[in-house]
Amino acid sequence: MSAALLLGGHSLQHWLASLMTGITTNMGWLFFGVYLLNFAFFVYLASSHFGNIRLGKATDKPKYNNFQWGSMVFATAIDASILMLSMVDPLRAVAHPAFNVKPFSHAAYFDASMFGQFDWGPMAWMMFSSATIAIGYAMYNKHRQVQRLSEAITLLDGQQGYKKVLRTFVDFLVVVGIMGGIGSSVGLEIPILATVVHSFTGVPDNFMLKLVLFAILFVLFAVTVFAGLEGGIDRLSAAHIWTAVGFLVFVLLLGPTKLLGQLELGNLGHLITRFIPLSTGLVGKGAVTTNANTIFYWGWWLSYMPFTGLFIARISKGRTIRQIIVGMLLFGALGCMSFYAILGGYSLYLQHSGIVNLVQILNTQGQAAVIARVLSTLPFKVAVLIFYALSGFIFLATTISSSAFIVSSLTSLKLKAGQDPSRFNRMIWVGVFILFSMGIVVVGGFKTVQTICTLAGLPLIFVCVLLLGSIVQMVRADQTVYATKRTRAGLEHDAEVQVQQLRKKQQRKAQHSGLAPVRY
Repeated sequence: MSAALLLGGHSLQHWLASLMTGITTNMGWLFFGVYLLNFAFFVYLASSHFGNIRLGKATDKPKYNNFQWGSMVFATAIDASILMLSMVDPLRAVAHPAFNVKPFSHAAYFDASMFGQFDWGPMAWMMFSSATIAIGYAMYNKHRQVQRLSEAITLLDGQQGYKKVLRTFVDFLVVVGIMGGIGSSVGLEIPILATVVHSFTGVPDNFMLKLVLFAILFVLFAVTVFAGLEGGIDRLSAAHIWTAVGFLVFVLLLGPTKLLGQLELGNLGHLITRFIPLSTGLVGKGAVTTNANTIFYWGWWLSYMPFTGLFIARISKGRTIRQIIVGMLLFGALGCMSFYAILGGYSLYLQHSGIVNLVQILNTQGQAAVIARVLSTLPFKVAVLIFYALSGFIFLATTISSSAFIVSSLTSLKLKAGQDPSRFNRMIWVGVFILFSMGIVVVGGFKTVQTICTLAGLPLIFVCVLLLGSIVQMVRADQTVYATKRTRAGLEHDAEVQVQQLRKKQQRKAQHSGLAPVRY
């Protein structure tokens, strides 16, 4: 795939754009359908008695307090893309509005950030819940060592041949999805960072500059990989959340604060009243841009779903299903929506007031030029550009290092509890991500990124449905749902003893027959 993109170059742009149009027109209903199903399922799960089920024993307490947990949830699911697209998406929406609104009208400005907040909002974050709850329950309630996503899909338990094939197929789709999502993120962000670097250094914004940025990233990734998960990635994760929050506060305080607040009130009101039309793609005649953008994001979130779900599950022991779902909405969805409220609102202010014609820049020079121009209007221009570039690098390094760690775990032989994948394996995947991202940059164009993300997420719709079915199977069989806390602890102890006895029995059988033991 990387070789095809590198060799095909710009000639692939038109073909990929046509492919995206075909997917939007003919298969968009699949994306809207699975997101509606997923959202409705977790709203029911959180509000029902099943929401009381705790990941772990009845006596287990969360390792992290709510703020620490929420910060990590928010940090792991976002990357530099939101720092960039939150400035540009509202401009596309105001120039090509949905709901039959006139372009650049008062109504178009009040709707503009609403679409981005929907695409990064509650429905998007609920997609992560499918992997999070399935993996968390399998790890802490069924006492499984989950190294691969298929090990949390109880519908595929058993030694039948077709189930073995399906488990392998699921893990293959997960790797392809993560590769497509991460590659698209880096392929989107490198050209923008190159333009920002050009703005404060004067270095020509050409392919050589992008190669240098790729080389710097590779070295940074190598350092974090060899430092290990706790030594390198954790420090980057802590750094990138604070740089993002700091940048938001800076723009909010030094920008048109009152206007941003007014715009956001309008956006939230419209988001609530138009939630159902947005969720079903019924946004008016000719609103192709709006639906294409949503489908692109739905594919992107699907591609990140296994990776993010595994991370959130690992930090959620001791929390109930309801606490996890509500926490993801509060910290994740509202956190992402704040980027569109502040950065998107500031872009709209510059456009509406006539300070800069950002839409014209977007149409003639592309989104990288728009972002550099928006940053240049802020006080302390050079410092802002440098800070933004550094923040982008930290985001990228966090995302790709964490992803390489997860994918190398998925592709390793059976790891022992607490064992990390080999550094060689991790570095191989870092190299694969870099080459694939470079191929996307060589092809160029935002449509290329959209198409790759959508293609990566499309087959994971099947995986999402399997996860939902497995969650239903697991929670319906949970005997602690109606129990008191004291009774629940007893039931959990009995279940744990039974699992251990069954495992020993299966191991003895396996030693005599040579068959793999059945998973419980």
